[in-house]
Amino acid sequence: MADVSDSKQIRGYCMYDWGKSAFETSVTTAILPPWFAYLFLEANGISINTMLGTMTSDTFWAWSITGAALLVAIVSPALGVIADRTKIKKRMLKLLTYLGAGSTFLLAVAPLLPISFQWVWLFVMFLFANVGLNGAGVFYNALLPHQGQESEMDGISNKAYAYGYLGGGILLVVHLGMVMGVPGDWVIPFCMASSGLWWFGFALWTFATVPEPEIENPVEGLNVSTASKLAVNELAVTIRDWRSFRTLFIYMLAYFLFIDGINSVTALAGAFGIAVLGLSMTDLILTIVAIQFVAFPAAFFFTWLANRTTTKKALTIALVGWCLVIVGALSFAPLELENHDEYDFQFDWNTDHYEVRMLDYEVLGDGASDRALESEFGHFLPTEEGGVGNATDAEVTHFLASLGDTRFSASVTDRNSSEERRIALGIDHPTSLGDGKLDAIPSAARDIIWGPLGLSVTMQFLLLGCMAGLLLGGSQGLARSLFGKMVPETRSTEFFGFFGFFGKVAALIGPMMYGILSTIYDSRVAVASLSILIIVGTIMMAFVDVEDGIAVANAADEEIRSAAED
Repeated sequence: MADVSDSKQIRGYCMYDWGKSAFETSVTTAILPPWFAYLFLEANGISINTMLGTMTSDTFWAWSITGAALLVAIVSPALGVIADRTKIKKRMLKLLTYLGAGSTFLLAVAPLLPISFQWVWLFVMFLFANVGLNGAGVFYNALLPHQGQESEMDGISNKAYAYGYLGGGILLVVHLGMVMGVPGDWVIPFCMASSGLWWFGFALWTFATVPEPEIENPVEGLNVSTASKLAVNELAVTIRDWRSFRTLFIYMLAYFLFIDGINSVTALAGAFGIAVLGLSMTDLILTIVAIQFVAFPAAFFFTWLANRTTTKKALTIALVGWCLVIVGALSFAPLELENHDEYDFQFDWNTDHYEVRMLDYEVLGDGASDRALESEFGHFLPTEEGGVGNATDAEVTHFLASLGDTRFSASVTDRNSSEERRIALGIDHPTSLGDGKLDAIPSAARDIIWGPLGLSVTMQFLLLGCMAGLLLGGSQGLARSLFGKMVPETRSTEFFGFFGFFGKVAALIGPMMYGILSTIYDSRVAVASLSILIIVGTIMMAFVDVEDGIAVANAADEEIRSAAED
């Protein structure tokens, strides 16, 4: 078995996390969600009407994650059975990595397409990339029990995640510097393409250093037909015999719930930040960078905590923390606009007319509501960045009255005093609170905490993001290692296929809940629902007897090895 501390093989195993994290940070969480939201807004406005109801960009984002998870969940257990009987773990890891990294690279093609199709292309390529990521994860995780002894699982798993946080964080810093400091429409496509290459390049390190595990109960000459029959029969036996692995299946049910909540929060945070809180792409990337570099040492801290207590106790502590994070997320509240120059549209009286300025010349997109506003009032709006338009008093009054159902804000200085102002705030503006089912929470938090402390929504997001980073460093690695301890090494891919199945089906529930509840109610209600998943999963952890699970796994290995020798 491998030595955790300095093994070339272990470093190679960890480098896969280093590479794929570029997709999970720069793409999934930081850069792609706001880019997708922007292109969606340009093509459709704030929302579009579908057969399922009115859907926003973050709702579509949730459905994309759901679709990818469904595709992987269906085939993971069956592929796991086959991979335990023939040497295809690395082959499948390679193929799915090529799909995921290649689709990530192809996200960069979007600007070459018509504006109405760009967001659709991102939707499809992101779905394919997620299929590659989630599918590869089944075979990558199945290699874990083959990298060291049972006592080393926490260290190996958390070390791999730590590598992922650091590797993803380093590339994200580069991307942040480019987004903030390099002009040009090519920057974001470059970030997408480089993320795909980063994933692919470091995956080659893994492919070169991590060997294919030996098969102790091999089946020779498998073709599509016989492999499918084998998979169905073995899965049927495992399902019928679930009582033999009772502890493992209880844990998988708990995992099903809490990892769904955690992954849904991390996957949807970017879209929520852009669509609901009005964060900029730069603000979002800065937060994600902070999360990565907090999560890196936190992974080693939770390894230490697991060694001082138990893996189960350390994981439970992390899960309780996640419940608090979601409660905190409900309190996010952009501070009320105070200064005249903070509003989207600024009108200043000048002798006999109003001078018109815009906070961002590109604030108006190509959506239907935006086009309607521009069509009616475009004659007095600035025509270039930093430009100034001219409007009459009647035009300004009419403009203010038209903002009620929009996402925009406007401020008008009084004719006689610059100290007196008229303002208008659209119902969909990030600072507008009071119409949502749970808006009392952020409104109270803004009045009691955020406002008196002067903490902008960016700082709120950053603070809670750092707490999430601390918990990521423990929950993800420990969840995987705890499962790895209770899995028979001889059937690792089959059971990690079930692990992946539960995880991917779980990934359906959270985003689906988010998508449905954000459509029926709003995004804050959707976020609140995710806490229920984590709470129930945490409660179920009390019924997981880890020692029993390890004993059952060892007994299963002995039985299979004895049969192979005979």
